[in-house]
Amino acid sequence: MSNAQEPLFEFRDVTKRYGSGDAEVRALDSVNLRINHGDFLSMMGPSGSGKSTCLNLLGCLDEPTEGTVLLDGEDIQSYSLNKKALLRRHRLGFVFQGFNLLARTNALENVELPLVYQRIGQRERRERAMQALDLVGLGDRRNHTAAELSGGQKQRVAIARALVTKPDVLLADEPTGNLDSTCSREIMELLGKLHQAENVAIVLVTHEQEMAEYAERLLRFLDGRIESDQPARKASHVVE
Repeated sequence: MSNAQEPLFEFRDVTKRYGSGDAEVRALDSVNLRINHGDFLSMMGPSGSGKSTCLNLLGCLDEPTEGTVLLDGEDIQSYSLNKKALLRRHRLGFVFQGFNLLARTNALENVELPLVYQRIGQRERRERAMQALDLVGLGDRRNHTAAELSGGQKQRVAIARALVTKPDVLLADEPTGNLDSTCSREIMELLGKLHQAENVAIVLVTHEQEMAEYAERLLRFLDGRIESDQPARKASHVVE
């Protein structure tokens, strides 16, 4: 059970190094960060600045070299591999640039997949997947395979798949990177609406300033450190 008094995530003096000696790369350098339940934040910075490493640590896909990553006040590093896997399965939702849908499987079945891993019964699984597709405006495309969907529709299916487990946080890595500008804005508007309607925390990595400004909070990374942490200038076309 989440403790509302604790931040959702907290980094305490987190450093992440790769390699050693002259080849050592310090991807994160003594980073301190708090992400609260229901936050919507974006992370920007040049390649190698640390933003993707930060996202990987939040997603339990990597571990810090030094420092502590806390989830609801608990040190994630103390979790067993099985507990980390359960955490990713039940509390974290992932959206990637490349969609990662099964090409010959229809939208509904793609969205159902995380619930299969949770061993949810078929009837409930189908019902929850339909609700998630309706939430992203694709209920009428449930029987279309990924190959029959546009790029924007594929990303909506990917978002529905991430949300179907009712996670505490949605971790989105360049979710508009493969989309044109119109589809990118549609996806970001959708994320903004879902954030308000579902009160799910969203952490977004992006290279695009316009996309970053759909969030409420903007972190800028440089050389493994958080250079700034400020309110984002919310895009004027976000529907409130």
